[in-house]
Amino acid sequence: MTLQLTVSPDFSPDHIAGWYVFNTWLQRKLGVRIHLELYDDFDSQRQAIAANKVDLIYANPYDAAMLVREKGFVAIAAPASKPDEAVIAVPADSAVQKVEDFRPGVRVAMTRDPDVNLIGMIMLEPADLKRDSVQASQVNSYVLVAKHLLLGKADAGFFLKEAFDDLSGPIRKQLRPLVTSQISVVRHVLLAGPGCSELHTPLTELLLGMQDNAADGGRVLSALGLQAWERQDQEDTEFMIDLMDTLMR
Repeated sequence: MTLQLTVSPDFSPDHIAGWYVFNTWLQRKLGVRIHLELYDDFDSQRQAIAANKVDLIYANPYDAAMLVREKGFVAIAAPASKPDEAVIAVPADSAVQKVEDFRPGVRVAMTRDPDVNLIGMIMLEPADLKRDSVQASQVNSYVLVAKHLLLGKADAGFFLKEAFDDLSGPIRKQLRPLVTSQISVVRHVLLAGPGCSELHTPLTELLLGMQDNAADGGRVLSALGLQAWERQDQEDTEFMIDLMDTLMR
C-alpha cells in the first residue's frame, strides 16, 4: 500500500524541492511507501480529498476544518512559531495610506486561498467594504497578485504573509504592506487520515524530534523553510476550527 501525501497549494514555490526531500525522508524513517502529489489549485486538491485520494496533508486552516470534521483526519503537528497571517498590500506609490482610504469598487487581487481571503476581507471592514463592494480578481499565485498590483490591474492585494515575505527583493520594494493580521492561532497543520491511523503516534514522535539532529531532520526542516514542528493536540485544533467558523459568519 502506498500512502498519498499532499500539500496545500498556497505553499511557497521556493519549497517545492523541500517537500520532495521531506517525502523521501519520511518514507525512510517510517518504512512505508508514500507518494507526494502536488496539486496546481485548491479545486483539484479538494476533488482528490473528496475521492479519498489523500492520506497525509499539510493543510491550510480552512481545509483543516473540513478534513477533521467531515473526513475524520487527525492533527499531528504544526510548524513552530509560524502562524498564518494575511497582508493587504498596495503599490508603493499608492495614495492609500490606511484601510479607511479605500472606497467601494476597489480592485482587489487575490488567490483562491480561502483563509487568507477571509482574513483579508475582515481587515477591509474599517472601510465599510463587503464582498459585493469589492472588484475581486482571482489569480493562481501570490506572484500573480503582485503582478496585478505592479501592472495597475489592482488597487490592493491579499497575501499570505509568508508568501509576501518570499517575494523577490525588487518586487517587494515596489509594494507597500498596508495592514497585517495578528491572529496568531490560525496556522497550517499536518493531518493524517483514518486510513493510516497506525502511523499517527510514530509520525508525531518523528516530526517532533526532527530538529534534534541538524544533519538529518534539521536539514529537511531547512528545506521546508521551517524551524521545527510542535504538537497540535485535539483541543488546539478544535479551537482553531471554531475560530474559523466564527470568522466566516
